[in-house]
Amino acid sequence: MAGFGGKKVYQMVVGFGGSGLGQVVIAVAVSFLARVFSAPGPALSPVNDADHVPENDSDDVEAPTAGKVTPVTIRWRNINCSLSDKSSKSVISHNGTFRFRETTLLNVLAGQLTASPRLHLSGVLEFNGNPGSKNAYKFAYVRQEDLFFSQLTVRETLSLATELQLPNISAAEERDEFVNNLLFKLGLSYVTDTPFGICMLFLQKVSCADTNVGDAKVRGISGGEKKRLSMACELLASPSVIFSDEPTTGLDAFQAEKVMETLQQLAQDGHTVICSIHQPRGSVYSKFDDIILLTEGSLVYAGPARDEPLAYFSKFGYQCPDHINPAEFLADLISIDYSSADSVYTSQKRIDGLVESFSQRQSAVIYATPITINDLSNSRKKISQRAVVKKKGVWWKQFWLLLKRAWMQASRDAPTNKVRARMSIASAIIFGSVFWRMGNSQTSIQDRMGLLQVTAINTAMAALTKTVGVFPKEWAIVDRERAKGSYSSGPYLFSKLLAEIPIGAAFPLMFGAVLYPMARLHPTLQRFGKFCGIVTMESFAASAMGLTVGAMVPTTEAAMAVGPSLMTVFIVFGGYYVNPENTPIIFRWIPNVSLIRWAFQGLSINEFSGLQFDHQHSFDIQTGEQALERISFGKSRIRDTVIAQNRILLFWYCTTYLLLEKNKPKYQQLESPIDHNKPHLKLELNSEQVDQTIEALPVSQVDSKQPLESPEVDLVGSFVLEGL
Repeated sequence: MAGFGGKKVYQMVVGFGGSGLGQVVIAVAVSFLARVFSAPGPALSPVNDADHVPENDSDDVEAPTAGKVTPVTIRWRNINCSLSDKSSKSVISHNGTFRFRETTLLNVLAGQLTASPRLHLSGVLEFNGNPGSKNAYKFAYVRQEDLFFSQLTVRETLSLATELQLPNISAAEERDEFVNNLLFKLGLSYVTDTPFGICMLFLQKVSCADTNVGDAKVRGISGGEKKRLSMACELLASPSVIFSDEPTTGLDAFQAEKVMETLQQLAQDGHTVICSIHQPRGSVYSKFDDIILLTEGSLVYAGPARDEPLAYFSKFGYQCPDHINPAEFLADLISIDYSSADSVYTSQKRIDGLVESFSQRQSAVIYATPITINDLSNSRKKISQRAVVKKKGVWWKQFWLLLKRAWMQASRDAPTNKVRARMSIASAIIFGSVFWRMGNSQTSIQDRMGLLQVTAINTAMAALTKTVGVFPKEWAIVDRERAKGSYSSGPYLFSKLLAEIPIGAAFPLMFGAVLYPMARLHPTLQRFGKFCGIVTMESFAASAMGLTVGAMVPTTEAAMAVGPSLMTVFIVFGGYYVNPENTPIIFRWIPNVSLIRWAFQGLSINEFSGLQFDHQHSFDIQTGEQALERISFGKSRIRDTVIAQNRILLFWYCTTYLLLEKNKPKYQQLESPIDHNKPHLKLELNSEQVDQTIEALPVSQVDSKQPLESPEVDLVGSFVLEGL
C-alpha cells in the first residue's frame, strides 16, 4: 500500500465506482482499507508505548504521566475560622452564625486561604498521619478562574511553564517529550496518522495543542480545554493531591463531562482529587468515588458516592424516584425551598434533622479508604529519595524565558496593536488638520504651544489606558506563578520593559511621522528625531505609571478610574495651564514629577529654539527663545527633559517592584486548636458587620443559626465531591 499515490487511488475510485454516490462509497472503502493496512495502529499514549519509555528514569524529572502516584491521606478536625472585629480586635461571635462556603473549606485544606491580620485559623490538618507535614508532599490547586496569556498556544504555555517550574529538565528533546505526554494525558493533543486522500478527514481528532489560548477579544480554545490546560500546568510537579474549585462552572454539558473524565482518570492514576461542584448531571455524578454534602455550612453526609447516599437517606424515608438524577435528588433534599413560608419551615426542619442524624453517628472517623503501613512507608521512602526540584532557576534564565513570553504576547496581540495604530494615525490626522501648516505669525506661537501640549497629553493617556486595562489581569497570572516559585518580580518587570520597547515605540513614531509634516513644525530631520524621541520616552514613562496604578488596585475597573484621575493632576501642572513660577508652594513638587510637564518642556525647547517670528511692534515676540521665557522654559535644555523622564520611568518601575514584593501571595497559617473537645468547622460573624467583611473571606448571608460541624474526616486516594 505504501506505493500508492493520490493520483492512482483517484483512478481506481473512478474506474470501479463510476460517478456520483458510487465514487463516494468506493472512496470511503479505499480510505478505510488504507487506514487498516498502512496506519501504524491505534493512537496510544507515549507513556504506554514501550518505545517511548526511557531506560533510566530520573526521580527529579519524573513526569506525572509516568507510573502511579502514591495517594496521600488527608485528615482534618477541629478546624475553626474566625474573623476579628476591626475596631476592638475581638472575635465577632454573636447575633448569628454564617455558613462556611465549600470554596473556603477547599482553600483551608489546600493552604490557599488568603492571609489577613483579622483572620484566625486553627485546627489539625494531617497528611498520612503526620500533622504539619504538608511541605513533604506536592499539592496542586486548580482554581475556578482559568488565567493564561491569550496570544500563546497551548503547547507554548505548557512548555514555558515546564521550563520555569522544572529547570532540571534542560534537554529540549526531553522537555518536548514531557510536554507531549502531558498534553496527551489531558486530552489536549492526539497522536494521529492520516493516510492519503481527504476522505479520512472525518476520522481524525482535532488537536488544540497549537491553537492560541485566546480571551474575550480573540477566539481561542474552549472553556473545557482551558480547564484541562490549568490542570496540565498544575501537574508539572507530579502532585500527590489535586484540589479543584468548581471545575465545571461556566461549561456546557459536553465540556463539563470531558473535564470530569480527566479528573477521574487522574484519580485512577493514583492522585488524590478533591473538588467542589454544584448540581452535576447524572453521568458526572457517577464518576465520583466519595462525596461530602454540605448545606448551610453543616455536614449532612460524607462517605462513598453513587448508591450509598441514596441508601443512607432512604433510612429516613427519603427515597430517590426512578429515572431521576441522584445528584438532583440530593441537591433538592438538602436545599431550602423559599417558595413559601410553609416550605421554608418544612425544608429547614428536614435539613436540621438530617444534620442532627449524621452528627450522631458513632464512628469518630466518618469515612476512610484504608492505607496500609507499607503504603505509608513506601510513600515516605519515595519522597525522601526524590531529588528536590529547584523551582527558582537562575535569574538570567528566568529573564530570557519571560522575555520570550512577553514578546510573543505583545507582538501577536494583533487586535490591540491595530487599534493603537489606527488611533495614533487618526489622532495625528485630526491634530494636523486643526493645526494645518502653521506659519511664523504671532498667533502661531499660541497654536504651537497648544499643539505640543495636546501631543504630550494624547501620548501619555494612550499609553496609560492601554497598560491599566491589561496589567491587572496579567498581574493575577503573575501572582499565581510567583506563588509556585516559578520566578521573582525582578526578571518579570525587566523582561516586560524590554519586550514592549519595539511595540511601544512604534505608535509614537507613527503619530509623529503623520503630525510633524502636516503641522509644519520645525522642518529639520534632527528636530523631527528629537520630537519622536521625547514622545517615545513619555510613552514609556506613562506605561510605567500604568503598571504602578495596576499594582495598587485590585481590578481593571478601579485602575481605569485611578489612572486618568492621577494623570489629570499632572496635566494641570503640565506647564501650559499654570506657570511653574505661579504654582503655590505646597504644590511646587508636582511639576517636578509630572511627565506631562517634562514632555511639554522638551517639545517646546525642540520647537521654539532658533525660530524667528513675524513682528510689527516692539512688544511682539520676535524669537523662539523669548516665547520660552514666557513659560519659564528659557534656561532649560532638552537634556534636562531626557534625564527627568528617565528618572520618572525608573521611579514608577521601582514603585511597581516594591508593590509587587509587598503584595506577594500570603496564605493564612493553620494554628493548633485551643479546644479539642468538640470537633467543629465554623465561621462566626456579627450580622451587623456583613458589609465590612474583607473580600479575602468568601462568606455569604445568614441562612442558619447552626455552626458548621466538621467531625474528623479522612480523604484517601479518592475522587471527592463536596457541596452539591
